[in-house]
Amino acid sequence: MTTFIQLHILTAYAPSNLNRDDTGRPKTAIMGGVERLRVSSQSLKRAWRTSDVFEDALSGYIGTRTRRLGPEIYKQLRNEGVAEKMALSIAGKIAEQFGKLKSDKGASAEENLEIEQLVHASPEEQQHIQKLLAVLITENREANPEELNLLRANAQAVDIALFGRMLASKPEFNVEAACQVAHALGVSAVTVEEDFFTAVDDLNGKKDSGSAHMGEQGFASALFYSYICISRDLLLENLNGNEELVQRTLRALTETALTVSPGGKQNSFASRAWASYVMAEKGTQQPRALSVAFFSPVRGEDQHAQAITRLQQQQQKFTRAYGQRNEEQRYEMNVESGDGTLQELLNFVSQ
Repeated sequence: MTTFIQLHILTAYAPSNLNRDDTGRPKTAIMGGVERLRVSSQSLKRAWRTSDVFEDALSGYIGTRTRRLGPEIYKQLRNEGVAEKMALSIAGKIAEQFGKLKSDKGASAEENLEIEQLVHASPEEQQHIQKLLAVLITENREANPEELNLLRANAQAVDIALFGRMLASKPEFNVEAACQVAHALGVSAVTVEEDFFTAVDDLNGKKDSGSAHMGEQGFASALFYSYICISRDLLLENLNGNEELVQRTLRALTETALTVSPGGKQNSFASRAWASYVMAEKGTQQPRALSVAFFSPVRGEDQHAQAITRLQQQQQKFTRAYGQRNEEQRYEMNVESGDGTLQELLNFVSQ
């Protein structure tokens, strides 16, 4: 049976704008009839996979997500003295292996080397591209069809293994995500406020006190509930049975999710926060979020203690109603009460 690892995380943020909508205001969602502050799962995953914490733990196993595969190859070929026509042809044929190229009539030939959609290339696939380019540059020729088989179904990229890959034109190389990430939601009702600000020109005279720029930006504060569910068996399959890499990946993802903040408006708000509470669950029972604990918004002064109590009680309610298999395990880290440590949590999650 499949083993699932579930993380229930509470993280408190002071006034900030972590994840903006199309108007520049913090993203929100209605839950339980009231507006909550929200951070999208896409924002969270990008912050995690591009963080120093993730890179330090898993260097060499992280893929690259881009549309600019073709233009980058073209520039490399031109820098090595390959003729423009041949460079365009080689770059286009390689990029086409990963997705359909743009065909904008008003764009340049180099711009049309971009792939229409973002594609996630593993380190192994990137290495195969570089090896092929070295041969083509040395022999001053184009690639033959056999050499263009660059995609790999068993490439060991931890971010692809965790978050999946979809190639519309090459579905046989798709990867099912082993990790599911919910949007982080505030546990209480929120009112987004506006910060009116001005900027003064340093070279204005002392008598000129007017501003050189005026603007406003939204901000809000919330205690967020985040939920992550990982299929350990699928992660192991996606990483070709490499148990050591699975353990490293689980440790890195967990530490990153607890300590890395989304990058929105960081220079304006310094919105860096570490999780103050996490409940980790491990076992073969079907996973479920505990978000129902917050459908009725948390109110009052000590919202942090209330939120922890609600999570614990909701977990107990589900266990009482649905039962619990003997192999189900749980570990809690509560920063405020001093219970649990990060290292013990990482050991629990990874084993």
